[in-house]
Amino acid sequence: MSSLHSDSDPGDAILSHEEAMRLAIRLSRDTVASGGGPFGAVILREGRVIGQGANRVVPDADPTAHAEVVAIRDACRREGTHDLSGAVLYTSCEPCPMCLSATWWARISTIHYANERTDAAAIGFDDAAIYEEVCRPIPERALPLRSLLRAEAIEVFQEWHANEDRKRY
Repeated sequence: MSSLHSDSDPGDAILSHEEAMRLAIRLSRDTVASGGGPFGAVILREGRVIGQGANRVVPDADPTAHAEVVAIRDACRREGTHDLSGAVLYTSCEPCPMCLSATWWARISTIHYANERTDAAAIGFDDAAIYEEVCRPIPERALPLRSLLRAEAIEVFQEWHANEDRKRY
């Protein structure tokens, strides 16, 4: 599936920071052979692997299949929750804006990374424009954002907010 370990391997060994990062780096190297980008990620809780992933953008024809997102999906599936509080992400490269956001939404507590964003930019993975874009006011952005049917959509927000059985995330 999306991870590079079998479903019967929950990761019982307790890994050091260096061992976890070496696993992320190994995943990044392994995925290159299958046509993926040179990125790997591992998520640990209490030193044990709960999720891992490698870049699958090209092989899966999925622009969101970055290593960190694949690892988060794997960890959430294995843990049976969307909340990875207390977990630690080890990634072979400083997360891009999407992966940083996904890590934030998953409530991962700490990120350790190997390569820096400047290293990624040097080989063609440059996210500088995205970082700049999100800092601009909406009317000044290169990618047009236009509000449409807000009055209708806000009703759904109000319904969700009024539902006492809603699951917050």
